[in-house]
Amino acid sequence: MEFNVYAILVAAIVPLVLGFLWYSPVLFGNVWMRESGLTEEKIKNSNMLLIFGVSFVLSVLLAFFTIHQTGALGMIGGDPKAVDVLPSYQAFIDDYGTNFRTFKHGALHGLLAGLFIVLPVIGINGMFEQKSWKHILIGAGFWTVALTIMGAIICGWV
Repeated sequence: MEFNVYAILVAAIVPLVLGFLWYSPVLFGNVWMRESGLTEEKIKNSNMLLIFGVSFVLSVLLAFFTIHQTGALGMIGGDPKAVDVLPSYQAFIDDYGTNFRTFKHGALHGLLAGLFIVLPVIGINGMFEQKSWKHILIGAGFWTVALTIMGAIICGWV
């Protein structure tokens, strides 16, 4: 099982591109700014190069999270070529290998991560930060869609 660096980099760009659309005035930008307490002036005075750079690096980390079958690699602690793998690991790879490495399956895993990890985390933080449910759902919705697309790219780009 090999990781495709190009798929990871393309998947890492997804939140930046999707964010451009999601947080634009055409979709949720105006509501998000109002619910966040942000102004055009505050956004213009921010260090966008730093924000986009760090966002990309963090998106690369998220892309690794959406890689399918990392649990199988975790059973042996890394690269199967570098260690003597147990017959059980080899049997698992022989049986399942790339069977579930499709865009559809990756999208499902991304969707599940969004619903069962991102939504609860953003929801809990948002409630303690006294954010509105509009704000919480805009953020959680964004990451659910982003992870769905990222999972599809990572898992389907075999």
